[in-house]
Amino acid sequence: MKPLHVAMFPWFAFGHMTPFLHLSNELAQRGYKVSFLLPNKALSQLRQHNLHPDLITFYPISVPHIPGLPTGTETASDIPIALTSLLATAMDMTRPEVETLLIRDLHPDLILYDTAPWIPDIGFKTVCYNVVSAASLAIALVPALKRPQEDGELLQPPPGYPSSKIVLRKHEARALSFIFTEFGSGLTFYNRITTALAKADAIAIRTCRELEGELCDYMESQYGKPMLLTGPILPKITNLALEGEWATFFNRFEPHSVIFCALGSQWVLEIEQFQELVLGFEMTKMPFYIAVKPPIGFTTIDEALPKGFQERVKDRGVVFGGWVPQTQILSHGSVGCFVNHCGFGSMWETLMSDCQIVLVPHLGDQILNSRLLADELKLAVEVEREPNGWFSGENLCKAIKSVMGKDSQIGELLKENHLKMKETLIAQGFMSGYMDRFIQKLHRL
Repeated sequence: MKPLHVAMFPWFAFGHMTPFLHLSNELAQRGYKVSFLLPNKALSQLRQHNLHPDLITFYPISVPHIPGLPTGTETASDIPIALTSLLATAMDMTRPEVETLLIRDLHPDLILYDTAPWIPDIGFKTVCYNVVSAASLAIALVPALKRPQEDGELLQPPPGYPSSKIVLRKHEARALSFIFTEFGSGLTFYNRITTALAKADAIAIRTCRELEGELCDYMESQYGKPMLLTGPILPKITNLALEGEWATFFNRFEPHSVIFCALGSQWVLEIEQFQELVLGFEMTKMPFYIAVKPPIGFTTIDEALPKGFQERVKDRGVVFGGWVPQTQILSHGSVGCFVNHCGFGSMWETLMSDCQIVLVPHLGDQILNSRLLADELKLAVEVEREPNGWFSGENLCKAIKSVMGKDSQIGELLKENHLKMKETLIAQGFMSGYMDRFIQKLHRL
């Protein structure tokens, strides 16, 4: 098969652009030419992850200023979540530049996109490539979904939805209520994404049948489009050795004894919830390393910690407010448990690790990812919440101990299931097989 020329136009958020670039690297490794359209500002951050600059070419796009957005806003990391609707409008306003580039200069065989429903109107073959789980798409972004009658009402799964376990509980309905609010150019998020899916020639999802087969089949039946799965597409990390202060800390402890916690780049806790989090770790009496942003209203971690906390845990616990090398930490032999928010990227990294998994989801898709791992696949434990959606330090401690206890039957079951899943994911030919089948389906289009 002659290699194709593929154009990429992901949503202007690094959580979307980065997986699109990982896919681009896989295609380029097989000789495919990729034209990657992205905001000017994102170029410097993504350039280092381009492993095939001879085949992957970046085309910076000028993002217009929209009243209400801070000057210079080009990506979702520049703004709070509340302003992303305006960024979506700005993305839509790049259409003339994007059309000109594609029609006059690039002439791709295919375009992969996600949140720009106007891309198929330009006139090329298109694939709507989703970097979130099939679980979150299937419950909230299908034509069969019926809108809740009242804000906060329990979101019922759509007719035919294949899982009784990957669902939202009553206090979580608001976590997905945003799909019926505006997300750029007068469109609701639901209308934007379902239109993007419905207009494409095919739908692709960054997942595998071993995790979400029934949910992928349901998506295919809802949209009547070919379904292309890429597998998880994890970046190749050549150096997993920790260095510097991280190595100094983790090297001090016994194998599988440290709890590592990371809650992603978007979640900023309120002070009361932040303190419950760190006190929950203290209660375990185990060594821990927490990577979390300072809570709302605070500029540093230290000023937000409970009184006397640092003195009590100084020999076994760290709370750090900056970036950490998550993949390298997860691969360190002293780490035995990973407490995380179950964002889709972290979910895959967790499954590729040897750690026990404790989940504290925040956003709607993270909650559904957590139900997939904890309730459907029995690979993790989710921290029990209060009726208002908050978690207590006691419940966090209880969840960690349930998987870390030496005689824990739950811990043994989860470890056994996790090992089987990891063996599947790392089996020779597993990842490459998904990419080979994905490419075959691209050619059929």
